[in-house]
This record gives sequence, structure tokens and C-alpha cells, in this order.
Amino acid sequence: MVRQILAASGLVILISSCTAIKSLNFTNNRQVITATSVPKTTNQPAKFIDEITVTPVVTTEKPEVKPGPTAFVASRDVAAIDKPSVKTEIKTNPSAVEKVRVPEVESASAVQFKYAVLMNTEVEALPSTTLLASVDDWYGVRYRMGGTTKRGVDCSGFSSAVYLAAYGYVLPRVSREQYRVSRKISTTELKEGDLVFFNTRGRGVSHVGVYLGNNKFVHASVSQGVVVSDLFETYYLQRFVGAGRIDDKQLAVSSN
Repeated sequence: MVRQILAASGLVILISSCTAIKSLNFTNNRQVITATSVPKTTNQPAKFIDEITVTPVVTTEKPEVKPGPTAFVASRDVAAIDKPSVKTEIKTNPSAVEKVRVPEVESASAVQFKYAVLMNTEVEALPSTTLLASVDDWYGVRYRMGGTTKRGVDCSGFSSAVYLAAYGYVLPRVSREQYRVSRKISTTELKEGDLVFFNTRGRGVSHVGVYLGNNKFVHASVSQGVVVSDLFETYYLQRFVGAGRIDDKQLAVSSN
């Protein structure tokens, strides 16, 4: 009983001594941010758009330029303008160049396209449509010695038929006589409608054709019938006799 009284008295004395008890400070690992820890920013006046300047960026790269259509003059136009008579007219009258025109390919007929291929030339360089139509009317007809019809024709019969249809001119019946009545010309003078003669049998003139241009002539070939051939083919070149022109055929055309 005495021990219990002494223990209770000691506990009262310990609690009453408040100075013996120190305040406990509980902290953790987190940093406490106070108002004094935030850095102060310097007050600066705001800049408006008017006060902002932009420095342009200079580049040395050239912009890509796409090629556009280029004007050009066709060679056949140049050839037409290059004629002395045309040059003289253009010098005195510059607007005359507008008169120099060539046929448009778009307006060419089927016959013209056909002979442009056969002659290996441009449509603008073809003979007159009258001559081409007369020739084409016989093109492909088979060869027949002494023949003068569409069932078969020989070389002089063909040239006679073409001259009659195109120029209204009557040629002698045989090639030797056609050569005799024609005016002899050199190959450098050849023009459409001229006659070209060959020695195919070893006895003088025995074959005739009608010159079209670009070294091409049309004739009734023994092996192929009425066809277009080249003067520079070996066979014809070796047998070529000469060329002749019928001047009166122009009078026959003008009188029709």
C-alpha cells in the first residue's frame, strides 16, 4: 500500500514540471516554398506590334522557271519568204509577209496524204491536185503491152492518159515519139509533169514516166503496174536517157 502511494506521488511531480518538456518539431523531406523564395521579375514595359521590326531574309536561289511555248517559223515558211521576188516585195511593203502562206496540212485530202507517203515528202511540196487526181485514177492498174484502158496499160498509154486528163494535151502514142516531140531539159530543171525516158531494151528510148517531184516519177512498170519509183534506183539510174518537157501543155490547161 505504501509503495503504491509513493509511485503515484512521483508521477504527479514529473507531469507538473512543464519546463522539462520541450516542444517537438516534426518535419518531412518536402521543401516548403514561401513567398520570399520566388524570384522577383523586373517590371518592363510591354512591346506592341508597331514597335516590332522584321528583317527580310535574302536568298540567292533563283525561282524555278517552267519553259513555255516557243514561237518558231517552219522551214517551208522560210523557204517561201526567201524567194528573191518575195524579198523585194517585203522590202517595199512589209505587210506583204502576211501574204506568204503555205497550204495547211489539216486541209489536205486523202489523195495528197497518200502521195506524200509514196514520194516521201511533205504535203506542201506535192504536185497540183489536178495532176495527182489524174495519176491516182490509174494507180495500181496492171501492165499490159499496147494497153490503154483500166484493164491493162503500158507506159506510153499511161503517160498519154495522164496528159489528156491533167492538161488536155494529146501525146503521141509511143514513148519514142513522146521523147522526140518534147523539149530536152537537164535533170536539174525537172518539174512536175515533165517526162522522163529510159532505155530498157537496149534499142533507144523504150520506157516513159511522168515526173512528180522529189526525184520520184510515176509510170506503168512491167512487173508492178502503175507505181511510183525513184530516179536514183539502180535499175532506172543505169537506164536513164533524158528528160523532156511539153511546153504546149500549159496552153492546153489555160484554154480549158
